[in-house]
Amino acid sequence: MIQQIDYSVIAVPLVLALVAGLVLMLDAFLPSGGRTRTGLGLVSLAGVVVALGFVVAQAVRGDGARATFCVPDSLATAAGPGSEPACSFVVDRFTLIFAGLVLVAGVVVVLMSMTQLAGGGIPAGEWYFLLLCTLVGAVSLPASRDLIMLVVALELVSLPVFALTALKRYDGRSSEAAVKLFLVSVVSTAVMLFGVSLLYGIAGTVYLSRLASVFSGKAPAPGVGAPETYSSLLAAGHGLPGVVTVGLVLVVAGFAFKIAVVPFHAWAADVYQGAPIPVAALLSVISKAAGFAGLILVLVTALPGQASTWSPIIAVVAALTMTVGNLLAMRQRSAVRLLAWSSVAQSGYILAPLAVTAQTGAMTAASSLTVGAGAAGAAGAAGAAGAAGAAGTAGDVAGAVGASVAYLVIYAAMNLGAFAVVMLMSRTTARNELDDYRGLAFRSPVAAIALAFCLICLAGLPPGLAGLFAKVVVFREIIEGGAGWLAVVMAVNTVIGLYYYVVWTARLFTPAEPAPSGVRRALPAAWVAVGIAVVVALLFSVAPQLVLGMTSLSASG
Repeated sequence: MIQQIDYSVIAVPLVLALVAGLVLMLDAFLPSGGRTRTGLGLVSLAGVVVALGFVVAQAVRGDGARATFCVPDSLATAAGPGSEPACSFVVDRFTLIFAGLVLVAGVVVVLMSMTQLAGGGIPAGEWYFLLLCTLVGAVSLPASRDLIMLVVALELVSLPVFALTALKRYDGRSSEAAVKLFLVSVVSTAVMLFGVSLLYGIAGTVYLSRLASVFSGKAPAPGVGAPETYSSLLAAGHGLPGVVTVGLVLVVAGFAFKIAVVPFHAWAADVYQGAPIPVAALLSVISKAAGFAGLILVLVTALPGQASTWSPIIAVVAALTMTVGNLLAMRQRSAVRLLAWSSVAQSGYILAPLAVTAQTGAMTAASSLTVGAGAAGAAGAAGAAGAAGAAGTAGDVAGAVGASVAYLVIYAAMNLGAFAVVMLMSRTTARNELDDYRGLAFRSPVAAIALAFCLICLAGLPPGLAGLFAKVVVFREIIEGGAGWLAVVMAVNTVIGLYYYVVWTARLFTPAEPAPSGVRRALPAAWVAVGIAVVVALLFSVAPQLVLGMTSLSASG
C-alpha cells in the first residue's frame, strides 16, 4: 500500500521546516555581520508569519477536521468493527488554536531574539534554525494522534531548547542551565517512553482513539491474553491489569517534567535564569503550551476510561504546583526567577480544570478531541449511554478542556509581555533584580506601564481583566465539577500571588535615585514584541469572549 499524504494538512510545519533549512543555508553563504543577523531574523519572522497565515486560512475555511498519514483497518490493531482508518496527524479546531498560540508567541520570541543577537556573540544562523525547529515540533504536537508522533514532536520541542540555552558561549550560568535542561529532558523522555511501551504492550496499538477503546473496555486488549480471558476479567470486576496504571503514571510524569509541575519543577528557576531571556520566554509559553497539548490528548483522548485513576493525581499535582510555585515566587529577588516560579504556579491553574473531568464524564471525552476512528467509538459509547446524556457529558468535558486552554492562551500574552520588558532591562542592568526596576516609570514610562499592565493581568486585578476572566472560568469549571476543595486552594493561592505581583508593580512607580542609564531606545524589534504582547492582553481584557469562544470551539474540535 502507498500511503497518501495531504500536504495542505501539514502545510504549517512544512513551511517552518523549509524556512529553517533556508536560514541555515543563508547563514552558511552570507558574510557574518550585523546585516546578516538582521536578515536572518527577518527571514525567520517571515516564515513564522506565513505559517500563521496557513493556520488562519485553515480556520477560516472551516471544513471540519482533516487528517493525513492514515492507515486502513487491515493494517492497524484494536480497531472496532466498521471503524474509520486511524490517522497520525489531524488538523481540527484543537490543533488550530494551539498552532495559532504557538506561532503568535513565536513572532514575539523571534522579535526578542533579534534584540538578543544584535550585540553579536551568539551565532544567528544556528539560533534561528533551532528556534524554528522548536516551532515545528510545537505545531505538530497538538495534531499528533498516535503515541509515536506525540513523543517525536515533544522531543522536537525539547531538544533544540537546551542547545539554544548553551549558545551563549563562555557563560558559566548558561552552560549550567543547558546541562540541567538536558538531563531533565533525557530523564523525562526515558520515563515517558517506558510508560508508552507499557500502554502499547497492553493495547497493541499506538493510536489514541483505539487506546481509548481498549482502556474503556469497548475493545479487547491483546496484551492481556485471549479475548475470553479479557472478557472474564471484566466480568469479574477486576478490570485491566495494574500495569496500565503504572504506564499511565509514567506517561503523566514525563509530561510533568516538560511543563515543570510539582514534584518535577526544581529545574525551572535555574534554567530560566541561566538561559537567554528569549529562551526563557519560549520555555514559559511555547514549550509549556506544547506540553499541555500533549497531556490533554493523552488524558482526554487516549485514556478517558482511566479518568478515575488520573483525575485525583492531576488534582493533587495542580494544588501542589500552584502552592509551591507561589510560595517560592514570594522569596525571589531576581526578576527572571520570580517569573519562573510564577510560571510554575500558573501551570497549576491550567491543570486544575482537567482534574474534574472524571466527575463530568471523561468516559465520553474521546468524541471531544478526536476524529476518524475515534468518532465511531464515541458514537458507540453515546448510543450505549443515551444520546442526550452523552451529549451533555461530552459538553461538560469540552468545557473543562476549554477552560484550561483559555487560561493558557491568556497567560501566554501576559507572560510574553513581562518577559519582553525584562529583556529590555537586562541590557542595562547586570543582575536584573527587582530593585533595578525601582523608579522605572520615571526613566521609561512606556516600559513601566507595559510591565505593570502585564503583572496586574497575571494577578487578576483591574484593569488587567484578562487574568481575572481566565481565573473565573477556571473557578467555574472546578466548582461545577464538584472539586470544591481545589477551588479553595486556588482562591488562597490567587491571594498569595497578589503579593509579589503588586510589590513588583509598586516598585515601578516608587521614586529612586537617578540611574546612570535607562532602557535603550534603539531596540525597535523589542519594542514591537512588547507592543504585540500588550495589545493582545489588552484585547483579551476588553473582549474576553474572543478567546473564550475560540477555546470552547477548540475543545470540541
